[in-house]
Amino acid sequence: MNHNEPYNDTYIQGILTSVKTIAMVGASPDKTKFSYGVLRVLHETGYDMIPINPRPGLEDIRGMKVYPDLASIDRPVDMVEVFRKSEDLYGIAEQAIAIGAKVLWGQIGVINHDAARLAEDAGLKVVMDRCPKIELFRPFWKPKLHLGI
Repeated sequence: MNHNEPYNDTYIQGILTSVKTIAMVGASPDKTKFSYGVLRVLHETGYDMIPINPRPGLEDIRGMKVYPDLASIDRPVDMVEVFRKSEDLYGIAEQAIAIGAKVLWGQIGVINHDAARLAEDAGLKVVMDRCPKIELFRPFWKPKLHLGI
């Protein structure tokens, strides 16, 4: 897939309607951080969220058990969402493959074409430089962009 081109709406919708469990690498307990807001909205929308943060002593975020890494998760994961630097995405892709995830999703600004190629070669769907929280609500605001003021 050419990740320099816009994603097909059906591709994004297919991912968001098929995944149930999302591991969020880079989840933060800080309510002012964007990752916290995305975690909250996805959880409230009904996704089984698994926060990933290696910070010592951090046991839960919003009542959800925090895991230090993907390998520590004790249940199947459908999607790995990444709130890390682009250069970290390749290693996270390797971990996502190792745990049997079906989707690798890089948050806005997280782009690594080598990681995307690795994940896709292993059978994962890949999205980069997008936010699932925004994509969930896109059908509601997209048509309004054409309205006059």
